[in-house]
Amino acid sequence: MRQKTHFVCQACGYVSLKWMGRCPSCGEWNTMVEEFAEKPKSGSGSRKPARVERLSDLPPEGEERFESGIQDLDRVLGGGIVKGSLILLGGDPGVGKSTLLIEVAGSLGKRAVKTLYVSAEESPRQLAMRARRLGLGLDSINVSGEVVVEEIIRAAEDFGPQVLFVDSVQTVFMEALSSSPGSVSQVRETGGVFLRLAKEKGITVFLVGHVTKEGIIAGPRTLEHMVDVVLYLEGEKGHTLRVLRSPKNRFGPTDETGLFEMTEKGLIPVSSMSLVDLSAPPVPGVAAAPVMEGARPLMVELQALVSFNPFPIPTRRATGYDYSRFAMLLAVLEKRAGVRIRNQDVYVNVAGGLRIYDPGADLALAAAISSANNGFSIDRASVFVGEIGLVGEVRPVRGLRQRLLEAKRSGFRTAFVPKGDSPEIRNMEINPVASVGELLEIIGR
Repeated sequence: MRQKTHFVCQACGYVSLKWMGRCPSCGEWNTMVEEFAEKPKSGSGSRKPARVERLSDLPPEGEERFESGIQDLDRVLGGGIVKGSLILLGGDPGVGKSTLLIEVAGSLGKRAVKTLYVSAEESPRQLAMRARRLGLGLDSINVSGEVVVEEIIRAAEDFGPQVLFVDSVQTVFMEALSSSPGSVSQVRETGGVFLRLAKEKGITVFLVGHVTKEGIIAGPRTLEHMVDVVLYLEGEKGHTLRVLRSPKNRFGPTDETGLFEMTEKGLIPVSSMSLVDLSAPPVPGVAAAPVMEGARPLMVELQALVSFNPFPIPTRRATGYDYSRFAMLLAVLEKRAGVRIRNQDVYVNVAGGLRIYDPGADLALAAAISSANNGFSIDRASVFVGEIGLVGEVRPVRGLRQRLLEAKRSGFRTAFVPKGDSPEIRNMEINPVASVGELLEIIGR
């Protein structure tokens, strides 16, 4: 008897009995893949009944943690690795996901933490070559090249690691399922198996996940829902800066970030970094801002280029900056500050390959665009901090004093800040401004 099949969307998991070019659930094209319909498993009477407990009977202590030895990773995780947690690490190909995890395994090994690194993409010999290049102790890292999930679970139960690394969740597969590795059903069921392993055995599990062209982890979104922590390692090609973010964390904050520099010796944590070159000559279209990456400030350079466009629709491009916010700032500059850019191509870029989401960089971007449009240069030793509203007002931002102290430490002497929120910084000139129009009057429009 022929086994029944159905079609599953590889983007969202929608199931259909017939093939369709466009998924009716998520709207993606050419994502419906034929898979064998798995027979539902019959219930077993051998399972233990569900355990019911009162919250008041549970111990008041928090979750048990241990440090990884990599300070920035521990900060993003909320103070260290939680025992029995399931952590998903995503990022673009080549950004350094495997490098980060093999460094974590080596660091934990030095702390006498038993680890097992399962690589379904690289052979154990390739992992050994990488570990030697990174200068890690090979005696403390245990590896396996197994790709079958059932065998990985059996090996973990027999070997008994405290931390299990699986690289990656899209390349391992369950033999009990007939679908191919990386399919929606494989990724979903594999995630569930590792979740049970983490919770029942108290083993911390790190899963590596590939990302799509949209920047989200490939596979069903249920994978992100079932894990305890989701980490993203970001970085632009051609740049050495890497940023570790946590959009989901059940055991800590989600606004912390880790900064790393990719070198020949691997990912090196960066305690403080300035992406601004104060020695460069002043040119139109360049302004500096201290942005908050988690709980610490980082000096960045925002660049703008404005060029005449003879066609009806001008070109607008933003690299490293939120495009919607960029478009809003252009409208505010045109309407509230009289900057004529409606027939101009406008390009903005965050130097160093960093992506920033801090609205406190609005004032610096507005200054850079106006400078590029009118051809005047901004003093390299000046820094701009403030959020711009729709009526052109400059609004307060969090951590202003901390930002200015970092700017002073980096060599900046002048700061433009929101009016009414201007702390005194020794040996630094503070210029409060109430609106973007007032700022442009001061710096030269």
